[in-house]
Amino acid sequence: MKKAFLILLAFSFSTLQALACDVCKRNQPELLQDISHGTGPQSNAEYYIIGGAILIVLFTLFYSLKFLIKPGERSPEHIKKLILKPYLEI
Repeated sequence: MKKAFLILLAFSFSTLQALACDVCKRNQPELLQDISHGTGPQSNAEYYIIGGAILIVLFTLFYSLKFLIKPGERSPEHIKKLILKPYLEI
């Protein structure tokens, strides 16, 4: 429990430092204010690149969770079932 609390505390401090400062808020487009430092996307093409990257991440997250939760393997000795065994027992 103590380890989880320390990890949560460290994560919360790291996210607070990542927020944009006042100068960066003024220089960022309205969509991205308060998110990051820097000038932000310089053209519309960069928004498409960011959107494509988000779609790829969501796609891989969906399928990784899908195959982790329901692997489709029938063998009881399969590595996925060995990993999930403590969580599936009721």
